[in-house]
Amino acid sequence: MPEQQLHHQALHQSVLLREVVAALTPADNAIYLDATFGNGGYSRALFEAADCKVIAIDRDPDAIRRGQPMLAEFAGRFSLVEGCFSEMISLLDPETELDGAAFDLGVCSTQLDQPERGFSFRTDGPLDMRMSKSGDSAADVVMQADERMLAQILWDYGEEKASRRIAKAIVSARREYPITSTSQLAAIIHAVMPAKRPGQIDPATRSFQALRIYINRELDELTEGLVAVEAMLKPGGILAVVSFHSLEDRIVKRFLTARSQAAARPSRHMPDIDGPAPTFELLSRKAVVPSASEQAENTRARSAKLRVARRTAAPTIAANHDAPHQAGRG
Repeated sequence: MPEQQLHHQALHQSVLLREVVAALTPADNAIYLDATFGNGGYSRALFEAADCKVIAIDRDPDAIRRGQPMLAEFAGRFSLVEGCFSEMISLLDPETELDGAAFDLGVCSTQLDQPERGFSFRTDGPLDMRMSKSGDSAADVVMQADERMLAQILWDYGEEKASRRIAKAIVSARREYPITSTSQLAAIIHAVMPAKRPGQIDPATRSFQALRIYINRELDELTEGLVAVEAMLKPGGILAVVSFHSLEDRIVKRFLTARSQAAARPSRHMPDIDGPAPTFELLSRKAVVPSASEQAENTRARSAKLRVARRTAAPTIAANHDAPHQAGRG
């Protein structure tokens, strides 16, 4: 493996690793899903905890390449599949019954650290942001979407209060020159936003987050992935999901809350209404957050939340039972 990739892996720290592994309670001969392989932190920890099998998924071809040494190291116990975790039912053997599944949402630290991937404005790079390296890039959206759509993206997926002002500035700038780099977009945003104060996030952060989530359909992927994993977990199987911002956590919380509650009467004056039985049991009503020491050591951990639930023996609930997610606040 190239020295640069080894360096990235050494720097990457899986957030809430100890808590995720403890929640999954790895057992010999059990089968676990690492739905977001990244640099393999969860997969390796599971192998070290038990003589188990792990199936890992990642849509980033670079992550698949980084995982090749682990395929040799854990031959016969490890499978690594390229694709979106929302498509796990078609990607994996449909007869697979999982004893546990872990999701580490958002962008991988290694992706952020590679300027050529265009996820971060800390260093200049092409305005790309595509996790799978295919489809429309962030530059395509910035250059082609109309002002109203740009504002909606920034509002829905970045919860950016200045979405209209930023969208107007982007449209004005692209009349003068092509916006193709991260530094160009960041400069446009900085020019129309108040300067960063101590303790505040950079004014461009929410806009970059919004474009990344939109480009990669991250919220739709999450909603579809939760429905899919419900069908693949065996009774007693554990689901552990680590999210990094409110939009993700809101989807996970709503899904697990809905799936853990029996059909209730709308009013005490109304008769019981038959409905689907709970498919999950919440193991904690509150999200688990990283310790103070982990947050101090890894800045990425500061916004992380872990939610854990156990699969019941109830039949899978039809996907059309779910209401579509509502991003943002508008």
